[in-house]
Amino acid sequence: MSITFRNGFTAGAILAVILGTYLAFLWQADHQVELHTAHLLRKIEKHAWSGIENAIAQDYRDDWGDDRERLLTRLREVLRFTRNMKITAIAPDVLPEGRDRKWSARVQVDGDDNEVMIEIKQRVNSLSAPFQLQWRRQSSKPWDWKLVRVSNRELKIDREGF
Repeated sequence: MSITFRNGFTAGAILAVILGTYLAFLWQADHQVELHTAHLLRKIEKHAWSGIENAIAQDYRDDWGDDRERLLTRLREVLRFTRNMKITAIAPDVLPEGRDRKWSARVQVDGDDNEVMIEIKQRVNSLSAPFQLQWRRQSSKPWDWKLVRVSNRELKIDREGF
């Protein structure tokens, strides 16, 4: 089979359709929120602070009265005592909520046992209510999503600590 303009054009068109289909799937809002959530959970496990900071919107608020800065401070205070942390999402789901998307799943935490990790596991793993992470697209770019809210109706956190 010789290479002709027609064969090259056909091969290029097929490749463009395959690539376009892949990007359309990749950039769907629900898929982006799934990916962003999975990446955030891995960054929390690894204590990757710059990645965590980049994932959280400037106008972040949560059910426990935290803004972005207070959340980052709390995470640093608590997670510095954790080793080999593993966060598992159980039955995750993404639902549209206006222009936002809400990721929802029960969460199980595991890691090397120490005083702090035991407390985290007791509090988080005993919850029957799912965590809900609300994500908002920040620009016209399909990959530009930031976390704007976290909630769990059962989790109680006082203002001074975990």
